[in-house]
Amino acid sequence: MQDRYLGMNLKPTGVADTPVGDSHSWQLTMRPESSAVLVHPNAQSNVLSVRAKAMIFADAQSQALLDQVERFAPSEATVLIIGETGTGKELVARHLHTRSGRRGDFVAVTCGALSQTLAEAELFGHQAGSFTGATQTRAGWFESANGGTLFLDEIGDLPLALQVKLLRVIQEREVVRVGARTPIPLDVRVVAATNLDLPAAVEAGRFRADLYYRLNVVTLQVPPLAERPGDILPLASHFLRMYSERLGVQQPEVLPETQDALLYYSWPGNIRELENVVHAALLTSRNGVIRPENLRFAAMPPTTSTPVVAATAAGADPGFEAIRSALRRLLESQSPELYDKLEALIVKETFASSGDNQVRSAKLLGISRNNLRTLLKRHGLISG
Repeated sequence: MQDRYLGMNLKPTGVADTPVGDSHSWQLTMRPESSAVLVHPNAQSNVLSVRAKAMIFADAQSQALLDQVERFAPSEATVLIIGETGTGKELVARHLHTRSGRRGDFVAVTCGALSQTLAEAELFGHQAGSFTGATQTRAGWFESANGGTLFLDEIGDLPLALQVKLLRVIQEREVVRVGARTPIPLDVRVVAATNLDLPAAVEAGRFRADLYYRLNVVTLQVPPLAERPGDILPLASHFLRMYSERLGVQQPEVLPETQDALLYYSWPGNIRELENVVHAALLTSRNGVIRPENLRFAAMPPTTSTPVVAATAAGADPGFEAIRSALRRLLESQSPELYDKLEALIVKETFASSGDNQVRSAKLLGISRNNLRTLLKRHGLISG
């Protein structure tokens, strides 16, 4: 696989032994091809977790995201990370902390897993005797992250009553334990993440607008895996090497048609699903070769015969899949002025199919008529 993919030498990064919050520190390994890989420090535990355990920055969109992370990391700004489950939001948050220069711990808290009755005490701490079962004074997650970064995952699942208190802690930079009166000053950078549409949640009254605006100082959008296809094969190579080493077997060959199947699939489960597919393919492969039939896609109907067909049946537009395949061939052939040729093709075909109607053409392309006229003039379809 790695030879076909630009000869990338993708090796899992090492994990340091120094504790950081509830996990361990890590390394961001840069590649000669200007890509990079992040590996979760607990990659070998929580096998059933939906979290992404590795993230590659090979695709242009991923590299743009990494540039943003590097640019915003040294600031004290609150960051909101948005993306689907399994895209690598926690990995991005951990790298933000690593590059921030903060000396304290990185502490990750899943808001959706907080007990409804004890959520306030877990976040902000409590005094002994403040409620039934509170036999001793205990610091909360905010205090544990003092001097470091507190990562609040699934922030959209936080109860409204707790959202008010969270907003106050972020604004005042101090926390009051449950059952106490004396505030404790904090030096904590808050990074939140969600897979929900928070503006819609605000509109529906499920999320406080003031907290949303306070969290949304800097926004990082983590695209779904299907929208960063340049990461798919390097990630597959990483997971294949990782599981081959773990099982003590030689890394098998991945046939070109198998690689195509990986690229064509829509990956609704993102990086975590890719890891599972690669792991299963390794276990079911024979004679040191991974074939398309070894790929077990979660979204594939049982009756489908090939991964490419399965990807279409799972919801991928067959027209776009055909275009994607043709585009890869054009990229491999290094066709000169490819972008201009493709733009001209799109504009000319749309204009012709609309009967040279500008309003209809603009609507089909989802752009304004003024933008369409600019394109039509550029490619000589109208004058003046």
